[in-house]
Amino acid sequence: FEVIAGLLVLVGFQTRIAALLLAAFCIAAGFIGHYGQGGGDAMLSFLHQQMLMKDIAISGGSVALAMAGAGAWSVDGRGHRMWNS
Repeated sequence: FEVIAGLLVLVGFQTRIAALLLAAFCIAAGFIGHYGQGGGDAMLSFLHQQMLMKDIAISGGSVALAMAGAGAWSVDGRGHRMWNS
């Protein structure tokens, strides 16, 4: 999923949908993999907390990309120009 959605964002095809799906995936993976982990070890708990915050930050960037949409050089941008010419 990550590879395919990343490629969709890279080329700009269905960027808004792919970015929102990546944001949801990052939040889900972060909470499944890092929330409440550490088992009493303070350093391990801190590292998992930092990784959870990283996943939340990446999802925020993906939401920002979904709000902005694809650029003019993207597949979506080229298709839009072709149909509106």
